[in-house]
This record gives sequence, C-alpha cells and structure tokens, in this order.
Amino acid sequence: MRERQALIPFAGVIGSRASGPALPESAAHAPSMTVSVDGAARQMLDQAHTRLVVMGLLFAIALIVVSGRLTMLALSSDGVARAHAAPPAMRTVRADILDRNGQVLATSIPTESLYAYPSKVIDAPDAADQLSKLFPDLSYGELLQRLQGKSHFVWVKRHLSPRQHYAVDQLGLPGIGFQPDERRLYSEGSEVAQVIGYTDIDSHGIAGIEKSFDDYLAKGTTPLALSIDIRLQHILHREVAAQVDEFHAMGGGGLIMDTHTGEILAMVSLPDFDPEEPNAEPKPAPGEPDPHFNRMTLGVYEMGSIFKVFNTALALDSGKVKLTDYFDAFHPITIGRFTIHDFKGDELPGYSSVAKIFEISSNIGSARMAEQVGPEAQERFMDSLGLTRRMSLEVPEVGTPEIPHPWRPINMLTIAFGHGISVTPVQLVSGISAIANGGVLRPATLIKRPGGQAPAGVRVISEATSDTMRRLMRLVVTGGTAKQFGNVPGYLVGGKTGTAEKIMLNGGYAKKHANLSSFVGVFPMTDPRYAVFVTIDEPHGNKHSAGFETGGWVAAPAVARVISSMGPLLEIPPVDDQSPIVQAKMEIEVNPIGRHIAPN
Repeated sequence: MRERQALIPFAGVIGSRASGPALPESAAHAPSMTVSVDGAARQMLDQAHTRLVVMGLLFAIALIVVSGRLTMLALSSDGVARAHAAPPAMRTVRADILDRNGQVLATSIPTESLYAYPSKVIDAPDAADQLSKLFPDLSYGELLQRLQGKSHFVWVKRHLSPRQHYAVDQLGLPGIGFQPDERRLYSEGSEVAQVIGYTDIDSHGIAGIEKSFDDYLAKGTTPLALSIDIRLQHILHREVAAQVDEFHAMGGGGLIMDTHTGEILAMVSLPDFDPEEPNAEPKPAPGEPDPHFNRMTLGVYEMGSIFKVFNTALALDSGKVKLTDYFDAFHPITIGRFTIHDFKGDELPGYSSVAKIFEISSNIGSARMAEQVGPEAQERFMDSLGLTRRMSLEVPEVGTPEIPHPWRPINMLTIAFGHGISVTPVQLVSGISAIANGGVLRPATLIKRPGGQAPAGVRVISEATSDTMRRLMRLVVTGGTAKQFGNVPGYLVGGKTGTAEKIMLNGGYAKKHANLSSFVGVFPMTDPRYAVFVTIDEPHGNKHSAGFETGGWVAAPAVARVISSMGPLLEIPPVDDQSPIVQAKMEIEVNPIGRHIAPN
C-alpha cells in the first residue's frame, strides 16, 4: 500500500506537468476542480470571439459608410469638378525639326510647371507674397486673385528653370505643386522663323511647319527633315538683310531652290521675329511691315520684268515667234486709255530682235511678242506653270494669285511684262526653274525629298526652248540689265531683273520709292541646278546704286554674293567663262537693232 500511495503524488505531478510540489491526494482526485478550470477558459474564448465579431461588424459598417460617401461625392457636381482639378497629363515630347543635313532647328526640352489648388492653399496672401518675390513678372495682386479664386486648379507659372523649381520647392507652400511639362526651343532664332513657325505655351503648332505638321510632331516619333540647308539660310539671310539696311527699305526676302527637285534650300522674309517669343514685339502700326508675314509664300506681288522670261518662252515655244524675228520696240502701244512704254533711257531705236528685246528688257517689244500668241494661249501657259491658282506648299501661309477675269487683250499686253498679275515669289521661282531646267515643272517643297530624287513633273516647254532661254538669261547678265552686278566669274549665272511699281490701296501705282526690286539668278547655265531670288521692298537709291532703285542695282548684288558663297560651300567646281566649249553652249545671235522698218 505504501508503495502505491507513494506513486500517486508522482503521477499527479506527471499528469499535470506541474513543476511545483505535488498536490495532496484528496486534491488529485477532486473532479470539481478540473471542471471549474475548463469552464473559465471557455468563457474567455467566447468573450474574445464576441469582441472580434463586433469589431468586424463595426469595420464593415465604416467601410459601407465611406464607400457610400465617396460614391455620392463622385456623382455630385462638386465631385466631378474635383475629378478634373488635376493638372493636364504630360504629352509625349514633341518631335524635332531638322534641316536637310540633320541640324536641329526646333526641339523640346523637359521642364516643370507650377500649379495650385486654391482650396488647399492655407494662407493665400503669404503664398502670393513669396511667389511674387520669386517671379517678378507676376504681380502680387494677380497671384492673390488666382490663389483665392473659385477654380479648383490654376497655373501659377509655366516652364520653370531648375533654379526656380528648387526655390519654390524650398518654400513648402501647401496647395502648390509641380507638373512635368515641355518647352519648344529654336536653335537658329529668327533666321528660319517664318518657315518653321512656332507653338503656343502648350506645344500646339500655331504657324508654319509647326502648324501644318502638328499632329505628326505631337506624336514625338521620327524627327521631321526639311529641305532647308541652314548654311545657305545663313548666307541668304545675311545678304538680304544687308541690302535692306543699305537701301533703307521697309523689308525684303529671298529664296534658293533646287531646279531639279523643287526643294527650297533657303527662304528668308524680313523683318522677322523670335519664334520663342513670337508676341514680344508690339503689333505693327498701319503701314508698317508685319514680322509674322511670310513675303515668300503669303505675299502676292506684281513681279515686273521677270515675267518676260515666261512671255518669251511662251512666244518661242508656240512656234509663232522665232529667235530671228524683229518687233517694233520703239513706238509706245496705246490701248484704250492706257499707254505701254519703256523706262526712260531704255528705249530701243526701232525694230529689234527677240534677243535684244529680252536683253534690254523692253516692255513694248514684249507686248508685241504677246500679240502673236493671244490672250487664251497666254492664260493656258500661265496656268500650266501654276501661276493662276493657289499653290500647294507645306505651310498654311500661302497666298492666292490675283489674275484678271476675264483675261482680255489689255491684260495680255501688261502681263507680258509682269503687270496685271500677282503671284507669290515661290510660284515665280518655281516657274523660272521649270523654264531653265529643261522645261519640266516640279512642285516646290519645304520637305526633304528622300534620296534627293525629283518627282516626274509636268513638261511645260520643249528642251530646245529651254536651251534657248538659258542663253537669253545668260545674255541679261553679260550685257543686259544685270551686267553691273549679276555676273559671278566661274559660275555662269543667268537671270532676269524685275522692277515693279507697287499697287497702292486706291488701286493705282506708286511713283516714288515704292518699287519692288527683284532679281532671279540661275546657275550654272550650262546645266542649271540652283535658282537664287532676292527682292527688296521700297528701296531708296544711294550713291552706290547711282541713285537707281531697280532690280539690277539693288537685288542683283545680293544674289551675286549669295552665289559666290554657296558655290564653294556646295563644292560646285567653277568653269572658265572664256572656254570655247562654254562659249559655244552660251552663244546666241543678238542681231542688229536700229531698223525703222520691219525686215523681210
């Protein structure tokens, strides 16, 4: 018995796994004690479970209340306004615009723009005060009005510099934030302004190439390559500006075209503007030139005697006029109340050959030649050259020609020497290129042609007529109206001068210091590749021009300087003007003048 009793306490210890002293035998065998302990544990577990259930229900109720509130807020008008209160999402960075050689002309850089949620600005007067000190161009009153306004979102300052961004960030103003943005930059400044155009503050195209190709550029994919050669652009801009300054002109312009492809390699219109600050200058007063106006594409002008290139080409190509024919270039032509005469001092003494009429630029002789073909043929020819309708070009600023309706005999006579029809300079040079390049008109373009390949084009005159016209244009430079300044040794320049009295608002012609003086030069005339055009608006003659304001004295010098600079730049080898081979290619029979009766 002792042995069994001794085992009971030990068993109690083992059964309870207690580390303390063994319970008395009476306690070890007391069932009421075990029941009491198990009941307390279960009661505690039940209480914990109840509390968890209650807490879960409370969280569920809270979630339902918050969700309902958010739903009501989203459906309310105030909620919709707040949904649109965020700053606009950042667009894809606008694609670059390049010149034909890959030089960047326009690009975009990432910036930060500053905005505010007025409802979240705690102290608007203090915020306006601190921000106006950082941005002197923003007045305190203007900022305070924005920050206290009813709008949920307002711009404070667009396109911050890194220094400005850091300074604002250090202020730690509640309700003020930054939005990723982009800014358009133009590396060449004003020199290509009218071609490229510009964008608004949100990088949307407003003018020029930027506007025409807005959708393409906004996608931010492949850069857009123009036909412009920025090296030639610099040269042309420099020379046109020099002539405008020297002759105190109100403006001027010029362009260079590849006669084989129709690509415009340079285009200048003065005055110009800074495309990064397009509205920095005040609006010009009435009568003053507008810097945003592109004279080369939007302006339409009577181009004067340059049109004699078209008139002579038409007459010769029609077969009704031969190079050996003579016309009365002495007696003025009277039709109705109008009289056609030549500039004083330029009159020819009698019947003259076609070559001499072209060389000396006789209005009377040109009109006589036009009579041989008639107004209908003249209109069709001008239409074939694209001079009677608005041309297609890759900028929105394109002018519409002014032509006569109907095309009467009097119009035929004046159009023969460039009056009574107004066209854009781009149309003029495109037509001249067609006359000189072998007789094929190719559309002008400001976009680089892949591989420099020319489109098929449309034939407007025969190759034989084109060859004759090249010889005649060369004659103008060697002995005609451009002999003073138009020639460039080694480059076989040919061309035509033009001096047109500007049409005034009353419809009449200005008589003094209101000329449009122009010259178009094409080279090399043995195989023309480039046409260079310069026009000066209202030049004033000086001692260097012997007081003259005509195209040969005012515009031709600029064209000659452009050609002498671009020839070596484009690695065009010069030729010997006196070479027998060259002389043979340029030779033309001028024939005598001074006959007072028509030859048989």
